[in-house]
Amino acid sequence: MDNETYPARAMDEWLSDARDRLAAAAGQEPAGLELSQEDVDELLELARIAAHESGERINAPLLCYLIGLVHARRGGELADLVDAAVGKPT
Repeated sequence: MDNETYPARAMDEWLSDARDRLAAAAGQEPAGLELSQEDVDELLELARIAAHESGERINAPLLCYLIGLVHARRGGELADLVDAAVGKPT
C-alpha cells in the first residue's frame, strides 16, 4: 500500500464511519451528511487559522463547531461564514 494514500484512506474511513453513526443517531441518511471537497478545504483552512493565529490548538475544533452551529441555524455559504469568522472582508 502506498504510504501517501494510506493516511488519507484511513482518515476517510474513520470520518465515514463517524458520519454513519451520527446519521443513525439523528435518524438521517448518511448521504445527507456528505462533505464536499470545497467544504473540507474551507474547514481545514479554518482549523489551521484558528490553531495558529490564536496560539491554542484547541480553538480549531471549537471554532469549527461554532461555524457548524451558525450554518445549521441560518444556512448560507460555508465559505462566507469562514470568512466572517477569520475577519476576512466581504
